[in-house]
Amino acid sequence: MRESAEADAPPSGGIPLDYRLLVPREWFRIDLTQDRWRAQLKTFVDRQAAGRHVSAELTRNVWATLRNTAEGGLARGAMEFFLLATSRDGNLPASLLVSLMPLGETPADPQKYAAWLDMREPERRTRQQVSVVNLPAGAAVRVLGATRLSVHALMPGGVGYLTLSFSAPLIGMSGPMERLCDAIAGSLRWVV
Repeated sequence: MRESAEADAPPSGGIPLDYRLLVPREWFRIDLTQDRWRAQLKTFVDRQAAGRHVSAELTRNVWATLRNTAEGGLARGAMEFFLLATSRDGNLPASLLVSLMPLGETPADPQKYAAWLDMREPERRTRQQVSVVNLPAGAAVRVLGATRLSVHALMPGGVGYLTLSFSAPLIGMSGPMERLCDAIAGSLRWVV
């Protein structure tokens, strides 16, 4: 397991200065706080295509999708992007995007936040499951969909949520992948 620690917050009583998260070594880490993140992402995509019969078009599409995901995440406070190749044919990998979300209009109470997220969810056949879970790091809102799992951990001091957004577009978010993502979320610790 690799430890990740990137979240910075202003130092004051009980407010976390950092976090620790255990992520398996086979997940490729991209530090979105560094200017070189695009080169790191390109390295991952090139490594996944190397030695495989992957078309240039598929490689370009994977690169564009992952780049857009990272850029969209950056616009919403993302700090780290982890990628795990789960397919041998060069398709989209499983991923984890770690973001810092200040409270703003978001309810500081995890129960209210879960209810707010549940109300926003439109009625459809593949409705997401929204619940509040207790992690060693504290209360968190867990949102499970067919290919996605998000865990919104309330930061000490009520300054916001650290969001762990997992995606498994090819294999889905069930069974071993769901358990792995829950284990990663369960490893979250605050450093004050």
